Amino acid sequence: MSTGRYRIQSVAEMTGVSAATLRAWERRYGLPAPRRSSSAYRLYSDRDVERIRRVRELCEAGMAPSEAARTVLATDDETAAAARVEADNDELAVQRILEAVDHFDPDRIEAAVKSSLFLGPAVTVFERVFSPALVQIGDRWAQGNLSVAQEHLAAEILGSTMRFLLRLVQPEHARRQVVLACFADEEHTGPLYGVGLRLATWSIKSIVLGARTPPEAMRHMIDQLRPDIVGLSATVVPAPDRLRALLDGYAEACGDTPWIVGGLAAEAMREPLLARGGHIAPTTKEQLHELIQSLCPLESATGD
Repeated sequence: MSTGRYRIQSVAEMTGVSAATLRAWERRYGLPAPRRSSSAYRLYSDRDVERIRRVRELCEAGMAPSEAARTVLATDDETAAAARVEADNDELAVQRILEAVDHFDPDRIEAAVKSSLFLGPAVTVFERVFSPALVQIGDRWAQGNLSVAQEHLAAEILGSTMRFLLRLVQPEHARRQVVLACFADEEHTGPLYGVGLRLATWSIKSIVLGARTPPEAMRHMIDQLRPDIVGLSATVVPAPDRLRALLDGYAEACGDTPWIVGGLAAEAMREPLLARGGHIAPTTKEQLHELIQSLCPLESATGD
């Protein structure tokens, strides 16, 4: 089931369709079909957002709204079948990357990565192909099935591709600006680019500082650029004394700027992190959008 997460003003921003038009389409054509919150607000799912975009595209191509809505509803079954094909294609792309890494063949890795770029938007390719591939590469290295050199080669090729994609999709007229960085002892930058690609779909610009970012560097960046939010990533929990020192340092560096910590290690540091005014990154994009909206509203908080 696709869960409703977005309020109507957020959906209007995401789709380019006004709130008044969304209400009219719902009333006349039964599309979209948002859930209602306990306060009677409309809550739209990712599926609703995609349907709205498809109706808008058909209308822009000259189709009447009523016909566009019927067309979108009629193709839902076809879309479900296509989604199954997409999932198969995504898994095949992951396997091609893994096989190329197994053979320690840089050209083959490059080719596998490039071919995956045709599978969808940048954030989709990251979430369905690059991120699963990186996780499996890390697991194989931890199990002794890949060498350090193989892991580093794959990470470098995938990393350079993700950096390129993020530069391409950065919003021209950003509503907000976020600084993304790894904890001072953290090497894995992949999650930063995944977050940056997702934020770009919400018209949020990301500045990525990369691996091993100490609090002092973060403070300097905040003083110079005044970001709306800071995002930190950690996959391994530092030793207790080191963790306390780092959290104190980041809290001081961020000051009044909201800061969010994500990654595999984030939940383990929840208590000391929250005590210092930080936030834990949610595990779903819908919840992340809600958290960002609560920390620095992306649009008016008026209801529908």
